[in-house]
Amino acid sequence: MPSGMKPLEKFLKKQSSGLNRTGTANRRRASLSRVVPFFREPSPEEGKAREVLSPDSEDVSPWPAAPCEAGSSCAEVSSPTNEEQGLSESQSETPDQLIIALIHTLAGQRCDIISPSTEMLLDDFMLTHLIYLPGDRLQQVLTQQFSLDDDIKQHVVGGAKSAADRKWAVLQITFRYLENYRELLQEQTYNNFPKDLCVCALQDLSAHPELVEDVLKLQRWTEILNCPSEEVKDSRRKQVRPLFRHFRRIDACLQPREAFRGSDEIFCRVYSPDHSYVTIRSRLSCSVEEILCLVREKLQFSEDQPVLPVNLILVAVTSSGEKAVFRPSDEAVFTTLGVNTHLFVCDTTELDTLTPLPEEVHWSPGDSKLHDMSAEEVTNQLVVFDWELFSCVHEVEFVCYVFHGEQAQWRPLNLELVLQRCSELQHWVATEILQCSSLPKRVQLVRKFIKIASLCKQQQDLLSFLAVVLGLDNPAVSRLRLTWEGLPGRFRKQFQQFESVVDPSRNHKSYRDLLSTLRPPLIPFTPLLLKDLTFLHESCKTFHGDVVNFEKMHKVAEMVRTIRWFRHTQPVMDTETSPSHLQTKAYIRQLQVIDNQNLLFDLSCKLEPKDT
Repeated sequence: MPSGMKPLEKFLKKQSSGLNRTGTANRRRASLSRVVPFFREPSPEEGKAREVLSPDSEDVSPWPAAPCEAGSSCAEVSSPTNEEQGLSESQSETPDQLIIALIHTLAGQRCDIISPSTEMLLDDFMLTHLIYLPGDRLQQVLTQQFSLDDDIKQHVVGGAKSAADRKWAVLQITFRYLENYRELLQEQTYNNFPKDLCVCALQDLSAHPELVEDVLKLQRWTEILNCPSEEVKDSRRKQVRPLFRHFRRIDACLQPREAFRGSDEIFCRVYSPDHSYVTIRSRLSCSVEEILCLVREKLQFSEDQPVLPVNLILVAVTSSGEKAVFRPSDEAVFTTLGVNTHLFVCDTTELDTLTPLPEEVHWSPGDSKLHDMSAEEVTNQLVVFDWELFSCVHEVEFVCYVFHGEQAQWRPLNLELVLQRCSELQHWVATEILQCSSLPKRVQLVRKFIKIASLCKQQQDLLSFLAVVLGLDNPAVSRLRLTWEGLPGRFRKQFQQFESVVDPSRNHKSYRDLLSTLRPPLIPFTPLLLKDLTFLHESCKTFHGDVVNFEKMHKVAEMVRTIRWFRHTQPVMDTETSPSHLQTKAYIRQLQVIDNQNLLFDLSCKLEPKDT
């Protein structure tokens, strides 16, 4: 069995970066380093060739054969279509000019069927515009272009057929924008863009009656965004959402997962240095300053805390004792916490006194609940839950996560929860095995996990499949010589085959080969998707001066469309409600794990000392 390097770090080891690192590297949200500690800033290594996955589907263009080298233009490996050439040929498209060129392209096809290439251009723009153009600026430009006089517009775009064509094109881009960013716009109660554009459109309707259907559609969008039904508002207002281990409610965990919004309310425990805590109810997107205000309100009514500290800070403390101090302006910190990371509030002078909760560092051996559950039932529940989590991730979250980090307007809340689940599953495997003091039962658990991995692979849940394999590959588990020797030969051979999929050589070729043989619906290994997007981002410039590198945007959009392709069909979900079924379901959704590698290794050495 392998040992040494942490399994996930080994799996995602950079094989061919060749990146030119700069001092202005993108700041990602802290969760990727905390939840998935193996995902680190890449360092230059040998080799520049890169193999990428192609979904081999007519519905989705294949991924690029090779991302651009550092500092080069993506045009070197790109063959744009005619419409794409219209946006990139001149190499003079600033973000604003890019919108105008897209309006011109659409306006020229108003009376015809929009070509697939133009449709892809529009999709590229919608998926990636946040990289180089904030949403509020896009809204301003669309409104301005809709309201321009005919003679001015003719000069700007150089050939729009008529004012009606121009306005129609603006509305088509607006509809796509509203459709893609509906949830984000609903969060922004102050956003008047749809309403303002609708007022302009109604004023122009007498001059352009042919736009009446589009104007009516814009009116409906305005009502949808500004006036959600009372039933929907009441439902979300009353709901308190569970965030894995952070003050979860069992009844809520058994409900199907829904996508998180920043306005959703959650319960969370915030601890003091003496491990007492207060429970606060807050918006998911609230700032650290708001959290501290809520804590102060709670503490001022507490008999145990008669005098409040003056300089309160919010700190995340992991089970290994590592600390991270949040800034008052940080927002949506709940989803960035690690599996067993808890929030502490203290005075600045008390920072060094913070310690992990006792239950996070003291674990006693015991029999696993897995012994009484079938591998098939456990697998079904893993797949169902993983699909729910993966389906909740808006495709734009992948772009915001990699390109904007904590500065993104769209918080990648649901994506961060998927990453947290990935880390949780790996530690779950190690925890269950290392808590089992009986050697025969431990061998049975390893057999069961190998079977679970096999079933997850069959059901195309590569997230759980790889997480379980990497959990078995954890150094604290792989060193258990007596346990692995007690395993039947066919299980050891099967696990060796699974380990080959984890092999990071040739840029994870084995994993990519496996993925290329699958068809939707499937759940990919999400951290590797982020790794590919990060490589593409950091190896290509976003701007050449003030000009947008649209070839890079096209490649980013292609990767996101591949994610869309993974889930364009729905799997068949099990709806059984027997008591044993619900018990397994609750267990899978509330895993109790040890995420402290040192503690896992100590448990391992107690089970099988080094001299055995």
